[in-house]
Amino acid sequence: MKNTHSPLLRSYHSWIANESLEDYSLRYAARSFRKWSPFIIANTALGGISFLALEAIGAAITLSHGFANAFPAILVAIVFIFIASFPIAYYSSRYNIDMDLLTRGAGFGYIGSTITSLVYATFTFIFFALEGAIMAQALLLLAGIPLVVGYLISSIVIIPITFMGVTMINRVQLVSQPVWVAMQLLPFAYILYEDPETIRRWTGFIGTQEGGSAFNILSFGSALGILFALSIQIGEQVDYLRFLPEENRKNRSAWWAAVILAGPGWILVGGLKILFGSFLAVLVISAGQPKQTALEPVHMYIQAYEYVFADPGLVLAAATIFVIISQVKINITNAYAGSLAWSNFFSRVTLYHPGRVVWLLFNIMISLLLMMLGVFDTLEVVLAIYSVIAAAWVGAIFADLAILKPLGISPSFTEFKRAYLPDFNPVGCGAMALASLAAFFVFAGFFGELAQAYAAPMAFFIALLTAVLIGVLTGGRYYIARPSVALAGPGDANVRCELCGFEYERPDMAHCTFYQRPVCSLCCSLEAHCHDMCKSPQVAVGTDFGTSTGGLRAKIAPNTFKRLVKAGGIFLALSVVVAAAILITYRLIEPDPASTHLDSSLILFGVFLALLPLLAVGTWWIVLSHESRELAERDLLISLEELEKAQNDLAANERLAAIGEVTATVSHELRNPLGTLVNSADLLRRSVTGTQAETLGELDRLQRNAWRCVKIIDDLLDFSRNYSFYAIEIELDGWVTRALADIDPALRARIVVELGSESAVLADSERLRQAFVNILNNAAQACDLATSDAPIRVATFSEGDEVVLDVTDRGIGMTDDVRRRIFEPLFSTNAFGVGLGMPLVRRIIEHMGGTVRVTSESGTGTTVQFRLPRAGAPEP
Repeated sequence: MKNTHSPLLRSYHSWIANESLEDYSLRYAARSFRKWSPFIIANTALGGISFLALEAIGAAITLSHGFANAFPAILVAIVFIFIASFPIAYYSSRYNIDMDLLTRGAGFGYIGSTITSLVYATFTFIFFALEGAIMAQALLLLAGIPLVVGYLISSIVIIPITFMGVTMINRVQLVSQPVWVAMQLLPFAYILYEDPETIRRWTGFIGTQEGGSAFNILSFGSALGILFALSIQIGEQVDYLRFLPEENRKNRSAWWAAVILAGPGWILVGGLKILFGSFLAVLVISAGQPKQTALEPVHMYIQAYEYVFADPGLVLAAATIFVIISQVKINITNAYAGSLAWSNFFSRVTLYHPGRVVWLLFNIMISLLLMMLGVFDTLEVVLAIYSVIAAAWVGAIFADLAILKPLGISPSFTEFKRAYLPDFNPVGCGAMALASLAAFFVFAGFFGELAQAYAAPMAFFIALLTAVLIGVLTGGRYYIARPSVALAGPGDANVRCELCGFEYERPDMAHCTFYQRPVCSLCCSLEAHCHDMCKSPQVAVGTDFGTSTGGLRAKIAPNTFKRLVKAGGIFLALSVVVAAAILITYRLIEPDPASTHLDSSLILFGVFLALLPLLAVGTWWIVLSHESRELAERDLLISLEELEKAQNDLAANERLAAIGEVTATVSHELRNPLGTLVNSADLLRRSVTGTQAETLGELDRLQRNAWRCVKIIDDLLDFSRNYSFYAIEIELDGWVTRALADIDPALRARIVVELGSESAVLADSERLRQAFVNILNNAAQACDLATSDAPIRVATFSEGDEVVLDVTDRGIGMTDDVRRRIFEPLFSTNAFGVGLGMPLVRRIIEHMGGTVRVTSESGTGTTVQFRLPRAGAPEP
């Protein structure tokens, strides 16, 4: 019998249970939540393309490498990102999962995709910091607000909108989109109308680096490498596309339009904005402004709006309002996507999920820290390094979705639930690791300056080819850890998670072999007690892997690696928060960046260093407190299991007591009348002559039924009696031969014997015989009902530390419902049966330390196995 465990009901914070705030983070987006039209979702997804970092990137590569290299690089990047993003957008929309859940099933595995969650989270807070810095610059110019205060304002204003999730974000994007589009295009219309000569100045701009006057393969590669970092933007698009309604005949055109335009199509709008930034940067340079000013989108649009308004106040106000609207629109997307990415990362690292809202604040805090460190001033370097990792990730995913799935090597669907995924898949993990490592060596300049410029494209293609190669060589066997299990009930009905108590749609549910119950994907992700036994059934629950493997690992405390990773994550989070607070303090007391006071910085740095040991102690306190809570839960789980077992034993004993009490009464009241009835029938038979055949037949039938009543009373007494078991060592093969010699010859003639255990067991010979004969009689009855003359097979064999006695018939078999109930007392499918035979059989075998296994199929036959411990084998 399978080992089952009683679940502890998991209690989440109220905002986690409120899906209007949580937005099904870490989950499949349920149909009931996907209530918006394709237009609304596409509009929300495209609302995030307002980010002015695109203009800054276009300006940076144009001012450095000239138009002759920046323009073709932008065109190539548009084509590349569109093609690479399309399968990601399609599969996410088709299966309603976010970027991380998609990555799990697209070649990385459940744990392997944690690194990609970290990469994606990095993208969100880098771009949040860039956009926040741009917004702070606008506030400084418009209202004289210091940059530090502007950083705080640009961060805090995002929190209430993103806190409310996609419901509020939809409304904000819907209202702001027309205003943003109009303010984006208006100045360019004026510029082209009033001064078309600016196009010539733009196309003739040669840049500051050597080789910008004409197309240069080195400059082109450097510009392209920076643009490759934008390939991860598709992750933010699919964080919204997962809420698309299901495709049907009625909405097919709108659905596909949303997938294409709001998915890979983002780069069409984004590419145009990159070109806008390239154009405006040249415009600012032509006006006599320095390069650093030309890189700032605020100054770009101030220069642009000078063509629209003559009043400098209106120019500054219009440019600032446009920048603020753009930054709010994009940073609610950056913050939202970051909260999902951090949730996915920490839920697997710590097996704890405090809610998306907590990680929203954490993501904004890191972004604020980057603003304070001046991330905008190192834009080109940051994006050039990041693009290598981003390209490797996208290359591995693209290989799976666009090549391995059509070839049938990867499953046609995308599995995201922990219960069915391996921890690591070498296809994605191996490809990304190899491509990133190789590309970083190239980027470091080990293979020359030309190769260095093309490190990001090389990372993409190395990951693509490596993923395909590994997928073909492994045959795709590392995608699924075990087949999914169909859950009971109607296909369109929600299923209750037995851990948290909430109901979810079937795609979000999995069958847990540890609890033998359906659980939701989030509870499955956070389960700490099962040790993934569903994917390693041969490993006993609670096995200490550190001690079972021996060697050095046996000397390490259990769960050391997990504990260190958890502590490292918490220490990083605390350090970020403290560093941000100290940096804000420093910037507030040092408002003028031109003048620095060494004493202040050294004092605050010393404070930070002094706090680090306290943070380390606090980290371990948090980790140990969490482990103490887990230990208490585990103890409670064991106590509940013991309580459930005691309750079941008590209920069984109460049933036995009730049966015994009833049986004693029935036996006392009916045995004498039945005995009289049998004797009277026998006396009448003797007095009837041979010519009265009909009377003789009725008297025989009367006598048989009287004896059947006596047999029922005996069975009831037998079942309710507490036996003493006298276990001795029995050589099983010889015992079976002797037992078969004593049974009815007609039944013995139907039996085929295959004895091969050659082992002894500790058993009560008489009780074992009682159980064995009961099973043989059941097999004979099943064959008679099936009118089958097929033999009954009796076999013995050894399996590990168990000795098996196997009885197989080719009778009528059992349905699944009957098979599940055969051990219930008083349940019987036989019109004349009492339903005590199989419960008595199990009682006898379990008293001897064994188990009874029954496999049956209706119309095919039944196999019953007695599995007894081998004599001398160690106790489990």
